[in-house]
Amino acid sequence: MYDTIIIGAGMSGLAAGIRLAHFDQRVCVLERHYTIGGLNSFYRLNGRDYDVGLHAMTNFTPKGMKKGPLARLLRQLRIRWDDFQLAEQLGSEIRFPQVSLQFGNDAELLRAEIAEHFPMHVDGYDKLVSQLLDYDDLDGDDPNFMRSAREVLAECISEPLLVEMLLCPLMWYGNARENDMDFGQFCIMFRACYLEGFARPFKGVRLILKNLVRKFRGLGGELKLRSGVARIKTENGRAVGVVLDDGTELEGRRILSSAGAVETMRMCDDITEVEVAKAGQLSFIESISVLDKQPHEIGFDKTILFYNDSEHFHWERPDDSLCDVRTGVVCSPNNYSYSPDEGNLPDGIVRITTLANHDRWCALSDLQYRAEKVAQHDAAVRSAVRYMPDFRRHVIDSDVFTPKTIRRFTWHDNGAVYGAPEKQWDGTTHLENVYLCGTDQGFVGIVGAIVSGIGIANRYCLQP
Repeated sequence: MYDTIIIGAGMSGLAAGIRLAHFDQRVCVLERHYTIGGLNSFYRLNGRDYDVGLHAMTNFTPKGMKKGPLARLLRQLRIRWDDFQLAEQLGSEIRFPQVSLQFGNDAELLRAEIAEHFPMHVDGYDKLVSQLLDYDDLDGDDPNFMRSAREVLAECISEPLLVEMLLCPLMWYGNARENDMDFGQFCIMFRACYLEGFARPFKGVRLILKNLVRKFRGLGGELKLRSGVARIKTENGRAVGVVLDDGTELEGRRILSSAGAVETMRMCDDITEVEVAKAGQLSFIESISVLDKQPHEIGFDKTILFYNDSEHFHWERPDDSLCDVRTGVVCSPNNYSYSPDEGNLPDGIVRITTLANHDRWCALSDLQYRAEKVAQHDAAVRSAVRYMPDFRRHVIDSDVFTPKTIRRFTWHDNGAVYGAPEKQWDGTTHLENVYLCGTDQGFVGIVGAIVSGIGIANRYCLQP
């Protein structure tokens, strides 16, 4: 009999497990995959390590700071700031036709850019920021929480292009809804990206996962890989345990699931029909190029570049094609301020992310799939080099992962990177002792996922 069974060994599940194990609960984390991390995992190919989801950690907090999500999670998990070895971004950019905005970990840089390129609207931007600072982004019951972010932006900023440019990075880094955002989600991502900023461990996501697993197991927690949950057993409105894919049964007093809202409901044996239409639709293809030079040596010194090829930001599933390369994200893990002791990564890396159609990718034969990976990689690169130095003659290796890869790592319907559009902010389900954590509870990114796991554990598993 476990005190808590946790479904999914991603960031939120591991964080919840650590928090509960600190209080001597008997906790078991179950993971269907052969490795940990979910979307924020990693793999090795041709002698090189690749991160699956990590472009950057948002919500950066400098060492010694006591405020902010990163500082809170370190306290709650009793992990040292140095254990994550975070290096700050060098600087990022939003590029639309005819105009670009630079931003970094100093919030004043973005304000100065807006004052230069949109001088008539800097007061509106200040008004927006003041609203965000006063807003409680954890209060899912606030009537403004579900408001259209575009409506709120229009009340402060009358320049459509500036609105589109501000939305672009925030939607790319944490929005499951097509073409708009909930205002609450907008607040979370605005603070995470623009007011706090980006950082990265030199060794990538594996360093964070290594520390989380070491802490969890050191506290007596159990982690079972290749142990997918086939069914959540219920009796009289409560979960009593789980049945694994191999038929093994485990008993638990409560269950936390990071599998997603729709996916968790599908596991419950008291539900006969699941509303699959509520599943998310937005998935990605990631095209990775390995270079024979560091990116800055060919003129690309940005940490992350967000681009869009028209004045209106395209944020929807491409229904008529495998991918939509009109908008994208270019990331280089080389372009962070690593310490002199670390130097830089051995290879130059450029990663390009574009929107993709999960169903079309899954309908391909194996031969078509391999061919389209190459074709779509080339299409993404052709699109990206309109906004950055052309690096194609420096490519010495490449890889691509698609919505099928994302589905395999996360088990989310449709390979939906950010889960379902409708979030369950209080984490509750129809069963009184089953709770959601992670993406469909409402927090995304590494820091957001960890905060979600901690918050749900504190609220429902550590109370009398």
